[in-house]
Amino acid sequence: MGVLPGRSFLTVLCLIILLSEGHFRWVEAQHCVWYGECGESEKVPGKKYNCNYTGPAIPLPSEGSDLLTELCPGYDYGNRSLCCNVDQLRTLKGSLQLPLQFLSRCPACFFNLMNLFCELTCSPHQSQFMNATAFNGSNVLEVQYYVGQTFANAMYNACRDVQAPSSNVPALSLLCGKDAKDCNATNWIQYMFDINNGQTPFPIIPIFSDVPVSGYTPMNNKTYACTEGLEDGSGPCSCQDCAAACGPKPVPPPLPPPWTIFGMDAMTVIMWISYMIFLLVFVGAVLGAWCYRKRIIMSEYGPILDSNNPLSLNSDNPDQVNASCCETLGERFENYLRILFSSWGSFCVRHPSVVILGSLILVVASSGGLYYMQITTDPVELWSSPTSQARQEKDYFDSHFGPFFRTAQLIITTPLNDTFLYSPYFGGSDVPFGAILDKDILHQVLDLQLDIEGLVASYEGQNVTLKDICLAPLAPYNDNCTILSVLNYFQNSHSVLDHTIGDEFFVYADFHSHFLYCVSAPASLNDTTLLHDPCLGTFGGPIFPWLAMGGYDETNYNNATALVITFPLNNYLNDTARLGKALAWEKEFIKFMKNYKNPNLTISFSAERSIEDEIDRESDSDISTIVISYAIMFIYISLALGHIHSFRRVMVDSKISLGIAGILIVLSSVSSSLGIFSYFGIPLTLIVIEVIPFLVLAVGVDNIFIIVQTYQRDERMPQEELHQQIGRILGDVAPSMFLSSFSETVAFFLGALSNMPAVRTFSLFAGLAVFIDFLLQISCFVSLLGLDARRQEGNRLDIVCCVKLPEGQEAKTDSLLFRFFKKVYAPFILKEWVRPIIVAVFVGVLSFSIAVVNKVEIGLDQKLSMPDDSYVLDYFKNLTEYLHTGAPVYFVVEDGLNYSSPEGQNVVCGGVGCNNNSLVQQVYAASLISNYTTVAFTPSSWIDDYFDWVKPQSTCCRYYNTTGAFCNASVVNSSCVHCRPMTPSGKQRPLGDDFMRFLPMFLSDNPNVKCGKGGHAAYATAVDLYPDNTGVGATYFMTYHTILKESPDYIQALKMARNLADNITQSTNHKVFAYSVFYVFYEQYLTIAHDTALNLGVSLASIFVVTTVLLGFELWSAVIVSITIAMILVNMFGVMWLWSISLNAVSLVNLVMSCGISVEFCSHIVRAFSISVKKNRVERAEEALAHMGSSVFSGITLTKFGGILILALSKSQIFQVFYFRMYLAIVLLGATHGLVFLPVLLSYIGPSVNKAKVFAANQRYAGTERERLLNY
Repeated sequence: MGVLPGRSFLTVLCLIILLSEGHFRWVEAQHCVWYGECGESEKVPGKKYNCNYTGPAIPLPSEGSDLLTELCPGYDYGNRSLCCNVDQLRTLKGSLQLPLQFLSRCPACFFNLMNLFCELTCSPHQSQFMNATAFNGSNVLEVQYYVGQTFANAMYNACRDVQAPSSNVPALSLLCGKDAKDCNATNWIQYMFDINNGQTPFPIIPIFSDVPVSGYTPMNNKTYACTEGLEDGSGPCSCQDCAAACGPKPVPPPLPPPWTIFGMDAMTVIMWISYMIFLLVFVGAVLGAWCYRKRIIMSEYGPILDSNNPLSLNSDNPDQVNASCCETLGERFENYLRILFSSWGSFCVRHPSVVILGSLILVVASSGGLYYMQITTDPVELWSSPTSQARQEKDYFDSHFGPFFRTAQLIITTPLNDTFLYSPYFGGSDVPFGAILDKDILHQVLDLQLDIEGLVASYEGQNVTLKDICLAPLAPYNDNCTILSVLNYFQNSHSVLDHTIGDEFFVYADFHSHFLYCVSAPASLNDTTLLHDPCLGTFGGPIFPWLAMGGYDETNYNNATALVITFPLNNYLNDTARLGKALAWEKEFIKFMKNYKNPNLTISFSAERSIEDEIDRESDSDISTIVISYAIMFIYISLALGHIHSFRRVMVDSKISLGIAGILIVLSSVSSSLGIFSYFGIPLTLIVIEVIPFLVLAVGVDNIFIIVQTYQRDERMPQEELHQQIGRILGDVAPSMFLSSFSETVAFFLGALSNMPAVRTFSLFAGLAVFIDFLLQISCFVSLLGLDARRQEGNRLDIVCCVKLPEGQEAKTDSLLFRFFKKVYAPFILKEWVRPIIVAVFVGVLSFSIAVVNKVEIGLDQKLSMPDDSYVLDYFKNLTEYLHTGAPVYFVVEDGLNYSSPEGQNVVCGGVGCNNNSLVQQVYAASLISNYTTVAFTPSSWIDDYFDWVKPQSTCCRYYNTTGAFCNASVVNSSCVHCRPMTPSGKQRPLGDDFMRFLPMFLSDNPNVKCGKGGHAAYATAVDLYPDNTGVGATYFMTYHTILKESPDYIQALKMARNLADNITQSTNHKVFAYSVFYVFYEQYLTIAHDTALNLGVSLASIFVVTTVLLGFELWSAVIVSITIAMILVNMFGVMWLWSISLNAVSLVNLVMSCGISVEFCSHIVRAFSISVKKNRVERAEEALAHMGSSVFSGITLTKFGGILILALSKSQIFQVFYFRMYLAIVLLGATHGLVFLPVLLSYIGPSVNKAKVFAANQRYAGTERERLLNY
C-alpha cells in the first residue's frame, strides 16, 4: 500500500492539469476572434476585412437589435454581448441577399444557413470553433472555421431540393458554384467561404468534423429538417422544395398490354378464323347448290337462290302479273322519272340555243363570285375549327397574354469532329468538349449571329431591323433582343468570349470554366470563377442550356454536337402593319441564310413564315403537275368518246369538240360551286382547289361516257326523230346518273357536318359541284350532243363542222371495248368456277383490311407537307435529331381566382403552406415522371417568386416613403424603405390590399445583383392585371414539354397536358387549361377515329337511303350497293396501312371522296341489273356488266388512271402520298369491286326481277322494233 499515495498524487496532478487546460480553453471560449470592420479587402473590391480582436464579447448597440432579430432570429445571448457590431451585421445582410431570395422558400433550410453564418460572424463563443491564421496589422486575413459534419450534412439535406421557380432549376445550382447534381455539403460550404464567389472578402477555411480537432470543438448547433416547422411558427417546406415531404414518388400507370390471342395480334387471329369459317360455309353452299342443280338437270346458268324465272318479254301470257305493292310503286316511280327525263331531253335537243345560253348565263353569274374568293393558307384556319376547345383556348391565351411569339431558329453543327479535353486549373477531372464548342467555331457562330442581328429589311419604304420586331422583355429600360444562344453566356461579345485570367504558365479561368458554370446556373450574375463574368443574357434573362444546345447526353452540355440559336419575335393579333414588318424581316432572314456559306458550319434554319411559304411554293410547282394530269385526261376523253367506224370517217365520227365541251361543263360546275360559296364569304382551301376538279372530273366524265356510249349503241326506231331518240335515251340513263350524283351530293353535304374546317369546306364545295355538274350534263350537254349528232348525220367534220364529207353507206358496229365486255369479259367472270374464286379473294382481302384498320397511324408527319427540295426538311430532321426540349406549355388559370386570399394563393402556389395538390405541386409531380406525362420541368411560378421578393428580410421590395413609388434594390437612397415591416405579420405572405399594392412593382422590377427575383423579365406577360391594377385576372404558369418527334408524341403530349389540367381544375375548383402552340393542329387527332367513322357512316347511310328511293324502293339493291361501297372503304384502310398513309384531315377528305366515287362504280351496274329483264341472275348480271361496265371502265377507270400516274412525278410529298397513292387505290379498288366483285355478288344474291317493271316493258315494247333490240 506504500506506493498508493504516490499514484494518487500523480492521478490528481494529471486531473488538475486537464481541468486547468479545460478551464483555460473554456476561458478562451469566452473571447472573440474579431470585432468590427477594418481595412478594404484587396481581393474583393467593396468588401472589408474584420478587425483582429481577442477580448470578450461586447454588448450590441440598440440600433443593431432589429437587424440581429431579422438575421439571427432566436439568437438572444442574454445581454446580447456579441463578437460583431452593426457594420458587420449590415455586411452579413448584404452578402446573404441572394441565398435569402432563393432559399427562404424553405424556412428550415434558411434557418440552418443563417445559423452557420450567424455563429461565424457574431457568436460570443467564436474562439471555441474559429482560429484566425493570418493577419495584416489589425486585419484578419484568414480564419479556420470548425463545422460539425452532422450540421453540414443536415443543412445541405434541408436545402438540396429547394427550387428557383423563375428558372426551373434547383436553387443550389445558383449558390454552389457548380451544377446541383455535383453539389454536396462540403463543397457547398467551401464555395460560400471562397473569396472567388465575389462575396467573401477573405478566405474562410471550413474544417469538417464531429469530434474536437486540435483543441477546437466544431460548431454543431441544432438543425431543422425540411419536413419540420420552426419555433416561430413557420411551417415545413413544400413538397416541391423538400423531397422528403412528398411521400412516395408518383409511378406512371403500366402501359395496357397489347390485345393478343395465342400470343398473336387478336384482330389478325379473329379475322383468320372468321375467313376460314366463311370459306367453309361458302364452299359448302356452292357445292351443295351445284349438286342439287345437277340432280334436277338444270342449265349451267340456273339461279342459285331464286329459281323462279321472271316474266320474259316473250312470255306466253304477258297480261298476268303478280307484282307486290312495293314493286308496283317502284315501277311507277321509275316510269315517272323516265317520262320526266325523256321530255326534258327532247326539249334540250329541240331548243339547244335556249338551253346552252341559259346554262352559260347561270354559270357566268355563279362564277362571278370568284371575284370575292378568299384562299385560306393559315394552318390554324385550315385544321382547327373556331368552336374547338384548342381554338377557344388559343383565343383566350392570345387575348389575355398576347399571341405566342414568332420564332426564327438556327440549328448549327460542324463537319469537324475534333473533341478536346479541358483540364480545370483548380483540380477536378478533365472535361471533354465537342467540336462545336471550340473557341474558333464559337467566334464564327457569333459572327453569323451578329450578321443576323444587323439584317435590314424593307417594308412599305421603311427599314426594319431585328430591334423593331424582337422580343425585348425589359424594354424600355433595356431594349436588347432576346437571343437564346450559347453566345449570350458571353453577352454576344467577342472580347468576353476571349476573356482569360492567367499568367505565363497557367490559365486559371477562360471560356471553358465560364461555360461550365453558366450551364449549371444560367441566371447567375457572377460566374464565381476568377473571370467574375455574368451568365445572364444581354436581354436580362437566363439562357437555359437545354434550349441553346442539342445532341448532348443527360446534362453533359459540354458534349453538345449542335448549337441552337433562337430569335423570338413579337407576334401581333390585329396589327397588319407590325405583322408585315415581322414578315418582311423573316423574308430577309431566309434569303440571307440561303446564301450563307461557311465550310466549318452546317446550318439548318426556319422562320415562322417558312412552312406557309413552302406550302405556297409547293402549290405553285404542283400547278404544272395538275395541268399535265388534266391535259392527259382531256386528250383521252376527247379521243375515247368517238366511235370510229372507218378511217374515212375519222373526223366525222370523232367527238373531240363534244369531249372538250363535256370537260368545260365539268370545269364550269367547279367554278360555279366555288363562286356561289365565295358570294357567301366561305373561304377556299388548297385541298378544295386540288381535290375537287379530280372528283368532279371522275363523276362528270363517267356520266358523259354513259350518255354518249348509250346513244352510240342505240338504234333509232321507225318514225322516231333525233330529239325523241335522245329523249328516250336520257329517260333510260338519266335516272342512273341522278341516282349516283344525288347520293354523292347528299353524302358530301352530310360530310360538311364535320368540325374539321378542311373536311367541311371540301364537302360543301364538292357536294354543290357534283350536283351542278349533273344539272349541266342533263341540259347543256344533251343539247350539245343533239347538235353533234346532227353534225355526224350530216357527214360534217368534227371541229371544222362547215366541211362536209360525200355521202357513203357505213355499217354500224359496236365499239371494241363494248364487244370485249359483252363477248369475253362478262361471260368469263360469271363462269361457274370463276365466281367462287372471285368471292373468296375479295372476302380474303376484306378480312385482311379489317384486321389492320386499327393499325393505321393517326397524324400527319409535318415533313410530308414540304416539297422534297425544301430547306425546311433539313430543319425538321435536325429538330428531331438534336433538340432535347419540346415546346413551352402554359397552365392558364382563368380569370376569377382571388389571389389576395390565403385560399386562392394556396391552390396555385408551391412554397410553404401551399396545398399539396396545388397547381404548382401537381405540375411538379408530373415532371418527376416526364417520360409518361411529357411535362419536362417544374413550372415557373410568379406567385412563389413574388412571395420571396416581397419578404421584409429581402432588399427587393422597397418604395420611396415620400412618393410611394417603387425603389429598385440597386438604388442607394435613405428615403427607400421596406415594403413590409419586420414584424411576425410582416413576414407572412401579403394578403388583401397589400397583395395588389406591391404586385405591379414586382412585375416591373428588373433582376440585378442585389435582387435576382425581379419579375419583369420572367413574368411581365404571365399576369393579366385589371385596369388600374385593381386585381389579378388570368395568369399562367409555364413549363416545357419533353422532346416530341413524331405525330403520336404530340398527340400524347396534348392528351396528358389536358388530363393534368383537368385534375388541377378539380382540385382547385377553378378552371385551368393547358395551352401550347401546337395544340390547335393536333387536337383533331384526339377524335379523328370517331370523326372518320361518323363521316363515312353518315355518308354510307345517306347513299343507302337515296339509292333505296331512286331505285324504286328496292331495298335489297340499296343494301348491295352499300355493302360494296363499305368494302371499298374498308379496303382503303388496308391500302393505307400497307402504303404507310396516316389518317388525318387530308386522308379523311380522300376517304369521303372515295365514298362518292365508289357510288359511280356501283350504282350504275346495280341499276342496270335491277331493270334487266333477262331470265336469271347470271344473265342479268352479264347484261348489266356488258352495257354499263364498259362505260364505267372507259369513263372513270381509264380517265383517272392516266391523270393519277402523273401525280407520282409531283415534287410535293403530300401529293405523292395522299393524292397519288390514295387516288390510285380509290380507282383500282372502285374498278375491281364495281366491275369484278359486284356482278358476281349480284349473280348470287342480286334482287329478284321487278315483275311490274317487266310487265311495263312488255306493254311498252311489244310488237315494236325495240323488242328485237332488247333481246339482242
